[in-house]
Amino acid sequence: MPHRRSPSTISNRGLLPILLVAQLMVILDISAVNVALPDMAKDLGISGADITWTITSYSLIFGSLLLLGGRAADLLGRRRVFLAGLTVFTVSSLASALAGSAGVLFAARSGQGLGAAMLSPAALSIIVTAFKGGERTRALGTWGAVGGAGAAIGVLLGGALTELDWRAIFFINLPVGLVLAIGATRVVPRDPARPGWRGLDLRGAVLATVSLAMLVYATSQADSAGWASVQTLGIGAAALAGLAGFAALERRTAQPLLKVQRLADRAVGGGFALMLAASAVLFGAFLLSSLYLQNVLGTGPLETGLAFLPMAVSAAAGAHVGSQLVSHGGVRIPMAGAFAVTAAGLLLLAGVDVNGSYLGDVLPGMVIVGLGLGVVLVSVAVAVLTGARDEETGMLSGLNTTGHEIGGSLGVAVLVTIATAAIGSSPGPGGRADFASGIGDAFLAAGVLAGVASLVAVIVLPSATRFLPKLRLAPSSMPIH
Repeated sequence: MPHRRSPSTISNRGLLPILLVAQLMVILDISAVNVALPDMAKDLGISGADITWTITSYSLIFGSLLLLGGRAADLLGRRRVFLAGLTVFTVSSLASALAGSAGVLFAARSGQGLGAAMLSPAALSIIVTAFKGGERTRALGTWGAVGGAGAAIGVLLGGALTELDWRAIFFINLPVGLVLAIGATRVVPRDPARPGWRGLDLRGAVLATVSLAMLVYATSQADSAGWASVQTLGIGAAALAGLAGFAALERRTAQPLLKVQRLADRAVGGGFALMLAASAVLFGAFLLSSLYLQNVLGTGPLETGLAFLPMAVSAAAGAHVGSQLVSHGGVRIPMAGAFAVTAAGLLLLAGVDVNGSYLGDVLPGMVIVGLGLGVVLVSVAVAVLTGARDEETGMLSGLNTTGHEIGGSLGVAVLVTIATAAIGSSPGPGGRADFASGIGDAFLAAGVLAGVASLVAVIVLPSATRFLPKLRLAPSSMPIH
């Protein structure tokens, strides 16, 4: 008699695509908007200095609210928070598309960030609780592929839609959001309990949100304000002090926003630290490659998007390979090896110069970096989320995604500063050689970071003999350390 699939498996097969497309929509609205910035500035009369707020207003709210969004999924219900976040994101997309001034656009982008901060950790939490064992590892592998390839796909989509109108980047979210909402109401499991508003740690939420917002703001503005400026050092120091106070507060809170003690677990704490490094490299390498292609080689937005397709494919392949490696070898060796591969690709990219070419100087390194980071993103998610009890999957999903956004913000800020150090500002016609040299230096710095992360993975992460038994158990059966 042929084996019959259980209803849960059938449901899960419909569930995963819904969650992945929702996450892809969140990622696309970061990278696709980058391509459209010149058209937005021209249409809405936004000055060169202010146009970056189109990105910052989104990342500031998104990155600072992820811990709250993840914990809300645990206490208020994963399905409720996912659908609420999807609704806020879709409505804010409409407001962004209809914006007639810079202020309205920035406010609408902040609304998108709020929706994304609810939607993204809730979606990851649903995956962790709905899938078990090897099925969960494969699902997280696909999630990692979306994370690695989504930014590259976003540039291509952004370039194509901008050819029509920059507003199309936001209008396209409306039908997608509607289809996702209908699908989610059918396949996402209903929340079994009433919303637990009393358990929500509002004091910790305010302190964490304000501190993370200050950290994102300080780093995102550091290139223009100066890393040694009173603004950067003052706000950065206040952010770090706030996070230290948040950690102390959470240790004394009965139902904390984040169980700080979980960071003592080598897989969780080490995985979070390596997510910061991986995202710094991912966001930084993506931006540096785009700058080199457009400002040095002179490719257009659509050509640049097409140039990133091989990286998207290699990242997806790396995520698939990573899920297989982690299932059999744990997280330590796959992650250390993947960071080493990433470092090798970045060192190839460090050789770019003003007389370079896409095929000879960019493509080989880009493919290698995508492959390595695909493995890393899967390994990190598995490390952080394996062993989580059902009632804390949202919390750890929020931690994982916070590492992704904060690491990305730090990476972009530092690497852009290195890339532009030789010219002091955006390159003019005569500054292409200096800019190319600066981009090469920034790729080298990213390669060093990836190499250090490889060593950290070997030292910090648990061995396969310790990790694999935990990986094979259901989350609800895991003790909390």
